[in-house]
Amino acid sequence: MVEVARKAKVSISTVSHVLNGTRNVEPETRQRVLDAIESTGYRQDALARALRRSQTDSIGLVVSNAGEPAFAEMVHGVEHAAAENGLTLVLASSAEDINRERKAVQTLLNRRVDGLILARAAESDPALLDALEQEKPPTILLDRIFPDLPFDQVGADNRETMRQLAAHLLAAGHKRFAVVAGDVRVPTLRERMDGFVDAIFEARISLDDQVVISGTDNDAIAVELKNHLGTGAITALIACSTPLAALSLQTMSDIGLSTPGNLAFATFDGFDKPELFTPQLTTVRQPAFDMGVAAVKLLVERLRTPEASPRTVRLRQRIEWRESTENYDPQDDVTGLTLDNKSGTL
Repeated sequence: MVEVARKAKVSISTVSHVLNGTRNVEPETRQRVLDAIESTGYRQDALARALRRSQTDSIGLVVSNAGEPAFAEMVHGVEHAAAENGLTLVLASSAEDINRERKAVQTLLNRRVDGLILARAAESDPALLDALEQEKPPTILLDRIFPDLPFDQVGADNRETMRQLAAHLLAAGHKRFAVVAGDVRVPTLRERMDGFVDAIFEARISLDDQVVISGTDNDAIAVELKNHLGTGAITALIACSTPLAALSLQTMSDIGLSTPGNLAFATFDGFDKPELFTPQLTTVRQPAFDMGVAAVKLLVERLRTPEASPRTVRLRQRIEWRESTENYDPQDDVTGLTLDNKSGTL
């Protein structure tokens, strides 16, 4: 800074004001400082600046599976909103491993990020949240919502969307379903199952006649699904995630079944470019990008008002009705945003 000030023929404090925007500087003087910075190759010492200001202008994000399409979109949303707020994003993936999750969180905190956004692993250690509650770094829980936690949370309205999806298929005459639920330890998938049960009870038909396939072993899921579909009793199939949709469609193909000819089919999350599929698939589209944006917004507000009451935001999903469920009813589409009544609005 001394060399920059000497070249620009200004004081060191003027250089500081230009760099940090702490006071208006005459345009001509400001340009001389910028020219001097360029000629000397000067860079701010970010670490020293962070120590002096007690903030790093960075946030940490830990996701459970950065390669899964919905999480990838959430990452894009967080990155976009962070940049708009002048924040740098530091990203880590736990790969659904609780030890990697704990290490990732600790590493980010050691790097003194200003706040943390966490999409928890399926079997996340409760002690991790206990530690975060005690240390009190500003923390937002993303996607996988857990009731009654002392943290701000952002997720989707999975239960209601599944209820509407199943109710639409029930109204079309389907009475026997197979739901490929996956790892129901994950709150998102468990909420989708709860919504399916809601729809079945509302329709006053037997839950015992429905097939729900859960677990983490894809080979075992495929075998069980193949056995049930082979009976011919199932007329509608719902997959609760993109990987489970791929597994379900492959299993149907293996035994010579098609949609919508043999089965109505719908999936959550879905695939890019659905127009390339024949037939086109009915899909529940997560507002994943918007969830990432909302998480950053909550985090910025938490940084400004650390003592405010925790809030839970749920974004509504959109049902995109296509050929695989035979009927399209635009009145059933779901859009918008809701906020639990804990405080405030977004």
